[in-house]
Amino acid sequence: MPNYRRDYSGCTWFFTVVTKQRRRLFLDEHARACLREAVWICRAQYPFHIDAWVILPDHLHCVWTLPEGDRDYSRRWGIIKRRFTQLFGGQCRYALPFWQERFWAHRIDGDSDYRHHMDYVHINPVKHGLVNCVSAWPWSTFHQFVKSAYYPDDWGGNIDIPNGIGKE
Repeated sequence: MPNYRRDYSGCTWFFTVVTKQRRRLFLDEHARACLREAVWICRAQYPFHIDAWVILPDHLHCVWTLPEGDRDYSRRWGIIKRRFTQLFGGQCRYALPFWQERFWAHRIDGDSDYRHHMDYVHINPVKHGLVNCVSAWPWSTFHQFVKSAYYPDDWGGNIDIPNGIGKE
């Protein structure tokens, strides 16, 4: 019987992380600031490269590349969630816990998969009807990619959303 061993060390990963009961925590600037700080604290101890990120009201998507020889993304998410809870927990109107227990992780497999997930991260605010063009959503790495010419400013087009009503 073959022994199928997977070595995911140093790989690039796509994640979806959702708030508990889909609470719209990240409409609050303080919540977004606490999340930024939690990520910064985690990266200081357990480095990783953020390839792409988008924060939506009740969830986030991101693409990370871990250092060679490291595959412990679960520890990183545990630290981020715990630090966010400590930073945000005492100063909000929401009941604990803030996060769903699990998250979605997908190992990026090649250039095409990478591009697909980068596009998915950045188009998500339009997909959920939060804005009608990608560049209108401020909490995304999309703007950095426009500056580096990875995307044109008008990437994702401009769709008509009646009265700005979301599809969530």
